[in-house]
Amino acid sequence: MSIVTSMRDQMVPIHREGYPFIAIFAVATLVLFWLWQPLGWIGLFLTGWCCYFFRDPPRVTPVRPGLVVSPADGRVSTVGMFVPPKEMELGDQPLPRVSIFMSVFDCHVNRSPVAGTVDRIVYRAGKFLNADLDKASEDNERNALVIDAGGQKIGVVQIAGLVARRIVCFTREGGALGIGERFGLIRFGSRLDVYMPVGTVPMVSEGQTSLAGETILAELGTRPANTTYRVG
Repeated sequence: MSIVTSMRDQMVPIHREGYPFIAIFAVATLVLFWLWQPLGWIGLFLTGWCCYFFRDPPRVTPVRPGLVVSPADGRVSTVGMFVPPKEMELGDQPLPRVSIFMSVFDCHVNRSPVAGTVDRIVYRAGKFLNADLDKASEDNERNALVIDAGGQKIGVVQIAGLVARRIVCFTREGGALGIGERFGLIRFGSRLDVYMPVGTVPMVSEGQTSLAGETILAELGTRPANTTYRVG
């Protein structure tokens, strides 16, 4: 294996949404170097961080029917029963919810927690409170998806945080999503909430670190015998 091939295989891909930001940081760095070299080194560090922020590494996703996987990298901040946002039309009774907080150092590419059809997408403008706060689920800017997984509805909410100012959603209503498939991205610190049907028992605990498309949050229904995996 050549050195070039080895380096290529170890490089983490960058999501296309990051290219404009990386270009802006790079141009600013050149200007800073021209103005004063110490500032240029700071700009170079920030450009490197921007590349790191928009990384999009492949993941190995378990694809056994009934699994609910994490839609985001980050820390499991809340596990409990909560009433879903009204715009999702999932009823007014508390549902099992797992919340995942993404810091500015986590990968921010969001992946579908289940395989199914996108039944509903609703964007709601709001505030930009710290996404780690409970009231962020109600007050912050958010984008909610309802995924029909074989008759069971799973709600996924992208929530903007204190630093985040842009929620990106790649899918559309009526579109099909595979488990672990990329469906969106939030820029610069945020959170995702996953609402599951009544009776679902979460398999993660608060404080646990999760990986998008890999960490199993819960199971729906009876566990089949075999599990397969997909890299993507």
